[in-house]
Amino acid sequence: MSENILFLTLGGSAVAHLIIASVMALFARHRIQYLALAWENGLFFLTMLVASFFSHTIATAHPGILHPGMLLALLCACYLQSIYPLHISMPGFLQWERMIRYASPTLLMLAIYIGASLMGSEIVYIYTANELVANILTSDVLMRLCALALSIWYIVNIFLLPRRLARHADVPGYLIGYCLAMGLSVVFYTYIAITYNVTLLAIYIILFTILNLYLMFRTLETIALQLPRPVIKEVAEAPAEENKEEKYSEDFNEANLYRFQRINFWMQTHREEWKDSTFGRDRLCQETGYNRHIVLQSIRSQGFNNIHDFISSFRIAELKRMIARGEVNSANDALAAGFGTIQTVRACFLKLEGITLDDYLGHPE
Repeated sequence: MSENILFLTLGGSAVAHLIIASVMALFARHRIQYLALAWENGLFFLTMLVASFFSHTIATAHPGILHPGMLLALLCACYLQSIYPLHISMPGFLQWERMIRYASPTLLMLAIYIGASLMGSEIVYIYTANELVANILTSDVLMRLCALALSIWYIVNIFLLPRRLARHADVPGYLIGYCLAMGLSVVFYTYIAITYNVTLLAIYIILFTILNLYLMFRTLETIALQLPRPVIKEVAEAPAEENKEEKYSEDFNEANLYRFQRINFWMQTHREEWKDSTFGRDRLCQETGYNRHIVLQSIRSQGFNNIHDFISSFRIAELKRMIARGEVNSANDALAAGFGTIQTVRACFLKLEGITLDDYLGHPE
């Protein structure tokens, strides 16, 4: 692999992890469990940034089997990727205490290698299995085997993460799949650390970066689902008829608002229409006199994702009124609000209200 390709790979990974670290640091100001992700990805950013300056050396190196540099990098990577149980919200001093205690074998290993390097210790280069067997009892090789064994211990913990995380009800399901994928990627990196291959190393860096970007985007999705939903405002009377083409040409936003108000007023004054489970997008377009494109454009201008969500908002609001009046006492009764199936009403209620229908029925506001 050429030096330039490796440099671009390392540089791109550094930029990606800087973005991830920045986003997680912003979230960590409000939720403590994002703090570890922030500083971890900050470390990954610094590592990739520094490595990019040595891309020529990395691309042309022939370190042999079980090189200490590769093993120590493996050890640090495995540790950082195996501490997800510590991300669960807890007092800061307890979190850091547990992380340092868990890292103590890695810190000891790093201290020994740094001390040996400062005292002028020479690295034994091993290129064949016979050379490895011949030097198996030397302190250098024994230290490498210890580092490899410690890395495997961390990798085992990574694969145990899904079971440990499943104990916490607030841990999203995608994080469990991410941990499994990350564990497999670390196994791949272990092979690279044992038998150095620069092409495989670049592939691992790309996969590692993609996995972390995936985690960031799923986290953003989780945050987005918690954002306030658009509020349906009451319209006292239908907007006066105007020249739509002229209004559209004058002000695009005003035209959308005008159309939305007419659509909204129709929904408010034709409750029995949309309480029919067969009522949908086509019926709404037919009754309001707008085509699908205009209706979708108008409701999106007011913050709704699509026509289905807009109609569901009215049905959920009606359902809550029916619950307050005592007309609905179970999920089966909820179909009276206009939903076709119990599964649909449960899914829409959870999506729009943030709690399950059954919980709301038990504690209506």
